[in-house]
Amino acid sequence: MGDWVGETVGPDVWETCRELIPAGSVFAFLAEHRGQLFPAEMFADMYPSANGRPSMPPQILAAATTLQALHGLSDFETVQELRCDLRWKAGCGLGLHDMAFDPSLLAYFRRRLARSARPNRIFEAVREVVKATGVLKGRHRRALDSTVLDDAVATQDTVTQIIAAVRAVLREVPGAVEAAAVQCTAHDYSDPGKPRIAWNDEQARGELVDALVTDALRLLGHLPDRQLGEKAANAVGILALVAGQDVEPAEDSDGRDGRWRITRGTAPGRTVSTVDPEARHVHKTRTHQQDGFKAHLAVEPETGLYTAVALRPGSGPEHHEAAIGLDLLADEDTPVDAFGDTAYSTGDARQALQQAGHRLFLKPAPLRPAVPGGFTLDDFTIDTTAAIVTCPAGHTVALSNPGGQHRQRKASFGNLCTGCPLRERCTKARAGRILTIRPHHDLQAAARHQAATDPGWQADYRRWRPPVERAVAWLVHHGNRRLRFRGTIKNDTWLHTRAAALNLRRLINLGLTHTSGTWHIAPAGT
Repeated sequence: MGDWVGETVGPDVWETCRELIPAGSVFAFLAEHRGQLFPAEMFADMYPSANGRPSMPPQILAAATTLQALHGLSDFETVQELRCDLRWKAGCGLGLHDMAFDPSLLAYFRRRLARSARPNRIFEAVREVVKATGVLKGRHRRALDSTVLDDAVATQDTVTQIIAAVRAVLREVPGAVEAAAVQCTAHDYSDPGKPRIAWNDEQARGELVDALVTDALRLLGHLPDRQLGEKAANAVGILALVAGQDVEPAEDSDGRDGRWRITRGTAPGRTVSTVDPEARHVHKTRTHQQDGFKAHLAVEPETGLYTAVALRPGSGPEHHEAAIGLDLLADEDTPVDAFGDTAYSTGDARQALQQAGHRLFLKPAPLRPAVPGGFTLDDFTIDTTAAIVTCPAGHTVALSNPGGQHRQRKASFGNLCTGCPLRERCTKARAGRILTIRPHHDLQAAARHQAATDPGWQADYRRWRPPVERAVAWLVHHGNRRLRFRGTIKNDTWLHTRAAALNLRRLINLGLTHTSGTWHIAPAGT
């Protein structure tokens, strides 16, 4: 990259056209305070070379990236705005006749950010501004939520995935083409189209899947034995994954095995595309499914400011809301009131958050009776310390694993249910009622009791939990429900930048200014 000499082309837009830039806008704010928000030293570690400075100052690229995330634009659209829109020129410090730069420079800047020790430094910079203003001082509530973001690629079926994965191996792995010439006979993998079969013929589809999986396994077994680079190793790994995730062994009509068929149902954590292997099927509800990632948010409900965000693949227990919720509150200096729906109300999450000192307003998951309208777990008297359970009819039994309070335990009433007058309201099982007592039962039972009987808890939950829905709506507004990048790292960086831009806009609306070397919120009317 060449040296940046600091000149702008044409008169400075902010100096000459200030009255044309909307006052109180993010554009005007960046034009006036860009240097304080994104000082040059903030990016020094990203450009360590002594051979010259970057061709475009990172402060300008940071401002452009912030505006891009705020308005939901592509790289090409962002550069067009920088070339043609006075507001963008002023906000980023360009001259009137500046033609900006090639769109690839934005991708280059994001790549440097992602590879740095602080990939989310734009979000962190705005968070420091929030801290300096004191706008959150005394505001001790945090509302948690998540939303599904659609991935940037098309979901692929099994046939498309296997063919694409084979092609990637042929392209990236040395010697793979020669091996495929002998081992792969189901399809011409140099043909960009799908195999030519009668797709409405179930038998033909089954035979094709079997042949493609066989090709993939043969190719994997006959690749040259050599050390692979990163791209080649990833291609081999993806082929091994997609060749096995949707199929299972099957017998043919003659009873012979060694064949493959499509598995009934969907494999947990299924990769939906070889183009973005980290995208997943995501269930936001039991009936609604999308393909992509989950954005997790912690929001201060009075101001609407995002205090923490994270983007993760949408499946797997390590990416569940309850697990990510702990991370969202990890940087809080003092305990907070945490508000969340039932997704955050697991026993492990409750224990960890309470140990951290947080006060919990997490909606407990409802109990489901074994018989509609009948007794639930809370109708039984459960003493986890003494390891005994008493049913509504007064029968008492011991818990299994009496010393295992951190493991799942069971209480089996068996023959005690025979002839019991309350049986019809309790169980339909021939062997009698069996209760499953999970770890942290006492915590969960106390939470259900508080949520059902404490008017103060109920009032606080109704007041402070809903505002997070507004923050979710802001996040996905203007087409930002669909992601523009591939992979968790790039999209997590985008999410942090988007949250930073929305926070900055909110702070400006609250009266953010920079005077005498400090950030503060100006009182209304000043």
